[in-house]
Amino acid sequence: MKKQKLASSKPTEPVESSQELQEKIRQRAFELYELRGRSDGGDFDDWLKAESEITRSAGAVMTNPSSALCAG
Repeated sequence: MKKQKLASSKPTEPVESSQELQEKIRQRAFELYELRGRSDGGDFDDWLKAESEITRSAGAVMTNPSSALCAG
């Protein structure tokens, strides 16, 4: 019986760190805030929408999104 070479389990694309993801989420949340006319009171919704967009596009899931809110 011949040994088969297993496909490499290394990802073909670099995996972003949680810090990089949080920065992208911050930037997108700010864009959403600006699109709303910089009106107060929608920061949490902006963050959640940005987080959803960024993690979906990156194919990533944040294990503890509430910690990102406190990252400041």
